[in-house]
Amino acid sequence: MKTVFVLFDTLNRRSLECYGGHTVKTPNFNRLARRSVVFDNHYVGSLPCMPARREIMTGRYNFLHRSWGPLEPFDHAFPEILGEQHGTYAHLVTDHAHYWEDGGSTYHTRYDSAEMIRGQEVDAWKGIVQPDESAWREKYHPKQFSLARRHKFRRNMVNREFYPTYEQYPAVRTFDAGLEFLDLNRKAGNWFLQIETFDPHEPFDVPAKFREEYKTNYRGPLFDYPNYGPVKETPDEVAELRANYAATLAHCDLQLGRLLDWFDKNDLWRDTALIVSTDHGFLLGEQELWGKLILPVFNEVAHIPLFVHHPDFAGEAGTRRTALTQTIDLMPTFLDFFGLEAPAEVQGKSLRPLLADKAARFRTMALYGQHGAAINITDGRYTYFRYPQNMHDGKLNQYTLMPTHIQSRFGVEELRDATLAEPFDFTRGVRLLKVPSTEKSSFYHRHGPGAQLMCETRLFDLASDPAQLQPIVDPAVEARMATAMVELMTATDAPSEAYERFGLVEVRSAVTA
Repeated sequence: MKTVFVLFDTLNRRSLECYGGHTVKTPNFNRLARRSVVFDNHYVGSLPCMPARREIMTGRYNFLHRSWGPLEPFDHAFPEILGEQHGTYAHLVTDHAHYWEDGGSTYHTRYDSAEMIRGQEVDAWKGIVQPDESAWREKYHPKQFSLARRHKFRRNMVNREFYPTYEQYPAVRTFDAGLEFLDLNRKAGNWFLQIETFDPHEPFDVPAKFREEYKTNYRGPLFDYPNYGPVKETPDEVAELRANYAATLAHCDLQLGRLLDWFDKNDLWRDTALIVSTDHGFLLGEQELWGKLILPVFNEVAHIPLFVHHPDFAGEAGTRRTALTQTIDLMPTFLDFFGLEAPAEVQGKSLRPLLADKAARFRTMALYGQHGAAINITDGRYTYFRYPQNMHDGKLNQYTLMPTHIQSRFGVEELRDATLAEPFDFTRGVRLLKVPSTEKSSFYHRHGPGAQLMCETRLFDLASDPAQLQPIVDPAVEARMATAMVELMTATDAPSEAYERFGLVEVRSAVTA
């Protein structure tokens, strides 16, 4: 068996033509859809980047116990299982710089080999001590300019100095590396290749030729890096940011096309599985908001694309599935493709039965969210965002043996409050550090409770309001969603304080009675 997994970052489902999009030309995603089973009801689990990747690795929800962080010592990672139980060689090619930061440092080493492409977004890559300040001020919009040391805008401006041509762009080099692996191993079998690019994640930076079909009236300095939060830009600036996203997605479509060309030329469709997806979407001004993380997890972020080709089900190419699936389902699917069973603590389900039978029973509810924010749930018809009555109630902890945030270790001050917690049912008998999430933590005001906007519990009916613009009041539906939420939290062995934090103690008592 051979498998290629392509993971884009921030790939908006609604922007793809095969999902009804009309703002970007995506002919290669259309090609992929004709060759694959397309999943119409696929949702995120944990947000954002590395929490999603922990789910891809382990097949378990992450966000109820932990924010952004490394794989834990007790985690079962699918590349290692493939190698240990099946002798499968796993290789990663990626330009996703979070893998070599403190909060992602244990992921890429789970593969047999990993090729890391440098220079994306805020990758601390090249060093320019005294940049040309006047030239940069003229080139970049003030909203994406800073010369402060270690600031994301400075790092990004530095990186852009070192890929002036199409061939040097990180996404191009990432797919180059993936195609090189295929060429080097064209006669080999029993391997897993993950091609992962940060695009179309912001900044929406691609060679100028990709903007030719996406014109705007904007005439200011370069503006392709939206700040998360309410839309405050002029209509022309909004159009410019959206056009830059469209151009970046068109660039991703071209890179995908290069891979599909290889599949066609070498007839990989006959003996190689291909899975394509993303970690989450992005608000491009919908809801009058930019971004993700500090905002409610609207469907622009939560409802994501998934394409699956498997040679055994080639006859299903071009068909679609409506079953409710999630990020946690990828890990057991990868294992199943190689004939392996998932470990007992895995919560996801293999998608293979759905490839064979579109009516196969799957899940009825999907849980998703971000540590420190709302707990969200959907049944595909309704979406329910449940927030604490008090975001700063102190009933929030991080459970970990790997105390790092995105770009730093846990601070000494926050670790002084840590205690040792008893094992959860998925930690294989290992006790964990229980670290209170308070203002002592750098996470608190970056992604945690102190950063959240619009913290109101809401229920939406997607049948009558697919854009989630008009919350509804329906006590019966809300009670049903809350009950399902508690059932999934219980199955996840959620921390006991979470039920109190979200006002679910009575519901829990009824569920466990």
